[in-house]
Amino acid sequence: MEQQQKKILCVGLVCLDIISVVDKYPEEDTDTRCLSQRWQRGGNASNSCTVLSLLGASCAFMGSLSAGPVAENLPDVTAEDFSKVDLHQFKWIHWEGRNAEEQVKMIQRVEEHNRSFPQQKITISVEIEKTREPLYQLFPHGDVVFISKDVARHFGFGSAEDALRGLYSRVKTGAVLICAWAEKGADALGPDGSIIHSDAFPPETLVDTLGAGDTFNAAVIHTLSSGGSLQEALTFGCNVAGRKCGFHGYEDITKFRELTIHKN
Repeated sequence: MEQQQKKILCVGLVCLDIISVVDKYPEEDTDTRCLSQRWQRGGNASNSCTVLSLLGASCAFMGSLSAGPVAENLPDVTAEDFSKVDLHQFKWIHWEGRNAEEQVKMIQRVEEHNRSFPQQKITISVEIEKTREPLYQLFPHGDVVFISKDVARHFGFGSAEDALRGLYSRVKTGAVLICAWAEKGADALGPDGSIIHSDAFPPETLVDTLGAGDTFNAAVIHTLSSGGSLQEALTFGCNVAGRKCGFHGYEDITKFRELTIHKN
């Protein structure tokens, strides 16, 4: 299978988001009438996979699914589960940081694959969103590492650029570290030591920010996996994530396929 025909795999959570729409953000200890409510599939990895598909990428999701719409305490994917995956199908695998010790074992299997099949190298990306110490062991295992604004602040940094410079020593040689900072856009730092920046692209009317970070990650991965530059990926990520905040859900992301600079 040619590399360009291979898929992107997202590993992590799928869950049910129950979204209530109100006319303004509720004040503490007050009752607010709900204008509407919807149920929507959520979870970082699931959302990113949805966006990748809507952008036209060939992709797959790996996570625990329930038989019905509601379930409790679904187990995370284990290294044993991941051992059954045919790695030859994929050109890129993205992990949403969750059960990090198991995920490190999964990534080590991919690293062994890359050593054995250098012409079929799988790019590894990880997302470190939550401020949980066990997740930080994922830093040195990604070719591309996404960190959240919350993680940056947890380490005491007040901007994306400061976070990237302060945390870059944690990633492996040659990796790219990326931090999105909401309305201030996003920054990336690669092995050449220069900061790359993209401004944000806010919508005319802010409607729904749920999943904006997952959308950004997916758009960046889509561009990089299609041969785009880091600057192109960052700008496209901010553009699609910003526009997504102007409507509910994800379906309208199909309108942004023409913005993609490089396609498979």
